[in-house]
Amino acid sequence: MSTQPDTIVLIHGFWVTPRSWETWIEHYEAKGFRVLAPGYPGFEVEVEALNADPSPIAALTVPAILEHLESVIAKLDRPPILIGHSAGGVFVQLLLDRGFGAVGVAINSAPTEGVPVVPLSQVRSTWAVLRNPANRHKAVGFTAEQWHYAFTNTFSEEESRALYERYAIPAAGGIFWDNILANVKPGPQETAVDYHNDHRAPLLFISGSEDHLMPPSVQRSNAKHYKSATVTEVKVYEGYPHLLPSAPGWEEIADYALSWALSHATGAKAEVGGAQ
Repeated sequence: MSTQPDTIVLIHGFWVTPRSWETWIEHYEAKGFRVLAPGYPGFEVEVEALNADPSPIAALTVPAILEHLESVIAKLDRPPILIGHSAGGVFVQLLLDRGFGAVGVAINSAPTEGVPVVPLSQVRSTWAVLRNPANRHKAVGFTAEQWHYAFTNTFSEEESRALYERYAIPAAGGIFWDNILANVKPGPQETAVDYHNDHRAPLLFISGSEDHLMPPSVQRSNAKHYKSATVTEVKVYEGYPHLLPSAPGWEEIADYALSWALSHATGAKAEVGGAQ
């Protein structure tokens, strides 16, 4: 019986829902994989409903999201490939650290705890949330212009607006503020991982060179924090924005991610520092 992963779990980030994976779901299903794209707790409704009533977003916590994702993966008969975008990349790292998944790919990933790199473009991108401490208790959305800067800066305004209307929802301000405070609070917080965990499955960071929200410097720094003997690599694609899964040419990146994941799903060991 083959132990090769037959399931791909796609984990979305903030400001979007599982709908943002719609083309990737079709792409991977056409290759014969079972593809799951679980939403966060309360995301059982569509984009339009969450925009009309964002209260489920404001109530989100990292432990609740993790618990839900773990429950989905625990029902599978073999460890899956985990692919996460943005905050979804953080959840991929947290899940791998806890023993879930055969291999992980984090696309334009936000950082786990202890990665202090904060580029100016990232500050500008998240200022809608961080400019007011009261947003810690709210769901905070982007305007179409803010979305264009943070998510789709390589697209035309018309293309960006179409993606905004199709995918954009508010994000949980509480999680953002907790992440900001995590590096000043004593002890590990909600997005902490064991960077010395030799039992963690292999992990690939994929970065878009033009990403304003989570630039490649964030992923490079995150990868360098890992000191375990397992595989940790970084691949940078030139010309891609934060919403890389929707950018022209995403098929090549999806295929590379899948090929890399399948070739590393055995858990083969390698030296850390494969960044390029």
